[in-house]
Amino acid sequence: VQLQASGGGLVQAGGSLRLSCAASGFTSDSYAVGWFRQAPGKEREGVSCISPSGNITYYTDSVQGRFTISRDNAKNTVYLQMNSLNSDDAGVYYCAAPRCIRSDGTLVGYGMDYWGKGTQVTVSS
Repeated sequence: VQLQASGGGLVQAGGSLRLSCAASGFTSDSYAVGWFRQAPGKEREGVSCISPSGNITYYTDSVQGRFTISRDNAKNTVYLQMNSLNSDDAGVYYCAAPRCIRSDGTLVGYGMDYWGKGTQVTVSS
């Protein structure tokens, strides 16, 4: 089982990026996928999550309305479209599977058994 995140980079504030998470070793549409991020000196934060079929999504409040998570099960890939990026969005983004679990309304990592290597997102002002 492997997850590979990609699509990070340097973007100006207000710009957009699309992250991809390619999965292998899973049966398509059998797992939820979440995106987490971690900025230097900060704790890891759950950003978004999508159900196996794609019909249920979750966003942390700070990205609601700016980020969109989606998946293409035929390609075993989950996407995170990030618009109107700001400095608070900078960090290393990780994708993880297979369960979206929330605690006190916040996406937490203990439902995730598999983690991909992160992709860096840098936002310049």
